[in-house]
Amino acid sequence: MAKTKLLIVTHEMSPFLELTKISEITRQLPQAMQEKGFEIRILMPRFGNINERRNRLHEVIRLSGMNIIIDDNDNPLIIKVASIPAARMQVYFLDNEDYFQRKYVFRDKENKFYGDNDERTIFFCKGALETVKKLGWSPDIVHCHGWMTALVPAYIKTTYKNDPTFKNAKVVYSVYENCFSEKLDANMHKKAIMNHMTEEDTKAFIGADANSMHIGAITHSDAVVLADEKIEEGVLKFVKDSNKPTLAFNLTENYENFYSFYEEISSDELVSIA
Repeated sequence: MAKTKLLIVTHEMSPFLELTKISEITRQLPQAMQEKGFEIRILMPRFGNINERRNRLHEVIRLSGMNIIIDDNDNPLIIKVASIPAARMQVYFLDNEDYFQRKYVFRDKENKFYGDNDERTIFFCKGALETVKKLGWSPDIVHCHGWMTALVPAYIKTTYKNDPTFKNAKVVYSVYENCFSEKLDANMHKKAIMNHMTEEDTKAFIGADANSMHIGAITHSDAVVLADEKIEEGVLKFVKDSNKPTLAFNLTENYENFYSFYEEISSDELVSIA
């Protein structure tokens, strides 16, 4: 029987970048699934405060060289990779001089939210899918962690829905506690539109706040994980009303509940696990 292929998309992961609980879950979950026989790929941005030398990042020439178009501008995509020896896992980092080579992650030294966080998000989500295509690897499950990955489900279910790499993939979105109270650029939902998409496909993102990112992602996902105890009530209600398979907040030993959830999703036996 072929191994289940699991793609993890996240904006943080221990030990490379530790901002919230997402970093620990995205470090432990893929290793737990790998030990259960899954084949794993992990993608995250190469933010400027990730130390390349200490983490032994190096460029993957065969994957680099693509351009990601945002608002009619070409943005070069550089792919780097690092290994986690203890887990025998590789992590692919998406880099771009303009968007990621800064000392800070989402806010500047004055704690001001970056005005281009919307474009950084679009770049990362588009770039992640193009990188997986270039890897020539077709995931069975794409699990997105956190608001910066929120456009990935929308792209997979529209632009990439007939692409051989993604057409059979089930998409899972993990909702975490809101980690920003600001708004992204008001035109984000327009900038995010790709080929074979309309404004209807991104209308859930119009609010351009954290809740809109979650709701937009959930709209286009096949299943949802409630990954935090402090999820905003409006988002919780949207999840419930969507009737999508949902894994409730509960980190069981060895992530056994995630394993069962993944297996049911990939075998099309979609149920809600309380």
